[in-house]
Amino acid sequence: MEVESGNVNLVSKEGESFTVETEVARMSELVRAMLDDDCDDDGVTEIPLPNVKAAVLRKVIEFCQHHRTEPMTEIEKPLKSAQMAEVVQKWYADFVAVEQVLLFELILAANYMDIKPLLDLTCATVASMIKGKTPEEIRKTFNIANDFSPEEEQQVREENKWCEEP
Repeated sequence: MEVESGNVNLVSKEGESFTVETEVARMSELVRAMLDDDCDDDGVTEIPLPNVKAAVLRKVIEFCQHHRTEPMTEIEKPLKSAQMAEVVQKWYADFVAVEQVLLFELILAANYMDIKPLLDLTCATVASMIKGKTPEEIRKTFNIANDFSPEEEQQVREENKWCEEP
């Protein structure tokens, strides 16, 4: 394995290039594997990330840079609170206080780039949005249409009565 020094260019879906320290970029298992495969040291390596938009990649890099200096605390499962500030440090809670569209794009990017701490954080954030809510409240939160007829919904409730709290 080569020495982790220098920079790497991460290239977004739109072709925008972000110069990042190699050590930071290696938080992504996908990037790490690409760097390990590309052992010829001809200066700065370029890593194409065609599934990640520039605005999302910018946030991913921000996360990785911060995580390097202040690692995120392990997220307890099940979540102890629906408030992310009670689950992780303030910076991380603020980081995921974004619009739903961006949050879901961050989940997809974290999954594609294989960055476990970011995937854990973003998925825990979605879980916190569901925690303690009724199906109707969840549908409203995520703008989901109820495609069950009242009869079908009642049948599902009957079949799953066993898992409801007493």
